[in-house]
Amino acid sequence: MSVMKRLSGIVQAKANKALDKAENPADMLDLSYEKQVENLTKVRRALADVATAKKRLELQAAELQSQAQKLQDQAKQALSQGNEDLAREALSRRAGLADQLQNLGTQHQQVEAQQQQLEVTSQRLQTQVEAFRTKKETLKASYTASKAEAGIGEAVSGISESMASAGMTLDRAQDKIAQMQARAGAIDELLDSGALPDALGGGDDIQRELDSTSQQSQVDSELAALKSEIGSGSGTGGELPAAGASGAGQASDAAGGAAPGAGGLDIGGSATGAPA
Repeated sequence: MSVMKRLSGIVQAKANKALDKAENPADMLDLSYEKQVENLTKVRRALADVATAKKRLELQAAELQSQAQKLQDQAKQALSQGNEDLAREALSRRAGLADQLQNLGTQHQQVEAQQQQLEVTSQRLQTQVEAFRTKKETLKASYTASKAEAGIGEAVSGISESMASAGMTLDRAQDKIAQMQARAGAIDELLDSGALPDALGGGDDIQRELDSTSQQSQVDSELAALKSEIGSGSGTGGELPAAGASGAGQASDAAGGAAPGAGGLDIGGSATGAPA
């Protein structure tokens, strides 16, 4: 039982929420105004009916009065002719009409009171309807203005969010550009300092420095060998290392230095060991 009660409450809450969302205040005000106009129309119709009934009573009363006057005249005429019985009959009928006139008079007073009450009600209701109409139009204008203002607020909010998103995108782009510029500057500095290899330079600067040192060491070794040979007093003079040995042993000479007198050429241009 408790579950069904809760379920009923949930359904009712959902229905009320849906109705509130679908309800339009302007339409509801117009509907309420239409109902009040219908009530005013009903009161006016009732007032017209009462006035019609009153008029009918007045016509009936006028007709009875005419008949009563006619009977009165007939009674006088009968008396003038000496016919007392006929005169009495005419007066008797006239008395009956008097009772009817009295009843009509009472009904007429009641209908007239109803008419006056309906007139007051109609006037009061007319005033209320006019006041409600003025208030209705004012509320509708306020609702329309509020709705437009809310729409503008939502649009401005959307624009603000869009501008904020665009600003964040711009900031990210500027940060990325600054980062790339800094990276490019750092690479240029590293290239200038030799910390990074230059693709057009044929190797890194350390290897170039090592190669240059190796070549200088080879030259120094060969020069020392020549000086040693010359200083030993050789008749043929100092010899240079053979071309093959010099070409093949550059790597070893660069590491450990070239050995003196290893199959070189004579200063005069003849091969080592051959007479000049």
